[in-house]
Amino acid sequence: MIKKVFDSADSAADALARFIINEISFTSGYFNMALSGGSTPARLFRVLAENYETEIDWKRVRLFWVDERCVPPDHKESNFRMTKETLLEKVNIQKANIFRIKGEDDPAGEAKRYEELIRSQVPFLGNLPSFDLVLLGMGEDGHTASIFPDQIRLMRSEKICHGALHPQSGQKRITLTGPVINNGKTVVFFLTGIGKREMLKNVLQRDNRFPASYINPAGGNLYFFLDTEANPED
Repeated sequence: MIKKVFDSADSAADALARFIINEISFTSGYFNMALSGGSTPARLFRVLAENYETEIDWKRVRLFWVDERCVPPDHKESNFRMTKETLLEKVNIQKANIFRIKGEDDPAGEAKRYEELIRSQVPFLGNLPSFDLVLLGMGEDGHTASIFPDQIRLMRSEKICHGALHPQSGQKRITLTGPVINNGKTVVFFLTGIGKREMLKNVLQRDNRFPASYINPAGGNLYFFLDTEANPED
């Protein structure tokens, strides 16, 4: 595990953007990346689009999603919509390289369809697909992807994708499961703000009450990109 701490959220986003560019440059063929939603990744996507668009060979980049809310792609809560507005519309990426989760469809059927899509598009390592990079966030309740504390069983699921449920709102979600996330070649948490500090302390201590504590990629390449407010040692 490698933790990188920066003076501000913007500095952390810029460093992570350069890290991703470097990862892409050292990968031959397609670079398969699974993205998370939320306001923190949005900051990263804007940096990639505005500052580094020409430094990436977008023809080699293929984008998947870690999770999605079960809403249409133009809905304000759609992870796809956020990525589209902050990144996809601003860079030269082919539509054929964008593999979104169809949140508007039946969750069980879509989880099965997306699993089959991943099987057909992402190389396997062992008996599971292995993304080149998995980008994660973390909620103040310790959830990551759309795996919440009351659904930690999804960290051990034999499926690639699974339906999930937000414990407070009851909103339906579709998520990659823990074993798939942990089979990524590189897994990165991008966390900013004082609200993440206390939970991150628990996660770094591997408190097994919280899903984010179970992220421990098989290849050992786990990174935390943080601003000083999110860093529990400050």
